[in-house]
Amino acid sequence: MTKQYCGYVAIVGRPNVGKSTLLNHLLGQKISITSRKPQTTRHNMLGIKTESDTQLIFVDTPGIHSNQPKAINHYMNRAAESAIRDVDVVIFVVDRNVWSEADEKVAEEIFNAKAPVIIAINKLDRLDSKEELLPHIEMLSKQFPSAQLIPVSALQGQQLDELESAIKQHIPEDMHYFPEEQITDKNQRFLTAELVREKITRQLGAEVPYEVAVEIESFKYEGNICHIDALILVEREGQKKIIIGDKGSRLKNIGQQARLDMERLLDCKVMLKLWVKVRRGWSDDDRALRSLGYED
Repeated sequence: MTKQYCGYVAIVGRPNVGKSTLLNHLLGQKISITSRKPQTTRHNMLGIKTESDTQLIFVDTPGIHSNQPKAINHYMNRAAESAIRDVDVVIFVVDRNVWSEADEKVAEEIFNAKAPVIIAINKLDRLDSKEELLPHIEMLSKQFPSAQLIPVSALQGQQLDELESAIKQHIPEDMHYFPEEQITDKNQRFLTAELVREKITRQLGAEVPYEVAVEIESFKYEGNICHIDALILVEREGQKKIIIGDKGSRLKNIGQQARLDMERLLDCKVMLKLWVKVRRGWSDDDRALRSLGYED
């Protein structure tokens, strides 16, 4: 019997360094939502890539951040920190030649864990010259001598083959845990809810903070059409008005964009209905978070 290799790979970093973009490009398929706003990813999400004898199980984690007092922020930190403890290799994503206290905090968590670390220096495409990276690479290699450093552009797909080769060196011999065709552990309801939230975050990140959740109330197929009813939860009446927009224009725009992505995801026609409802304090209420799927 042919040998098989299988292992878990955590993608970790502070908010907004491109972790979800990296996962989507490594998989060659979008499963994790992205925006330029921090805290877009809230759950650990598995992305599964099976090629011949090797299965890589990527864990896209929420950004680790400090000084955020709400229950949802504590949940996201716990989710990211638990992923680091149980993997075969950690990809520590940092942003070009930027280094901050937030990066320092993530580094502390990572290098306290036992797994080998690869530092992916992301957003290479945004540098005028690769020489700009040299002082940053020197600083990182001195501070973290045990880590392998690989500059990448997740968005442009630059040097991702090199990153994947480095990952595979740490993957143990083991049977594959998932069927070859499976690409994530999340179901279609979860993925469609996330697509709605992505469109809200991209359009309204500055106006509506991260006090937005999406709940799928109904998801059913009728022939080749999928009917989806989604409820957008906010914490204040003013946020509801912003999301709905003038005469419903913004909500309509969010729905149109989300529906197009859902049709690509589900490979069928989608009829999407959106509602907005105020549920005060949901992001700082453990019971409300559990009912919305934020489970430890």
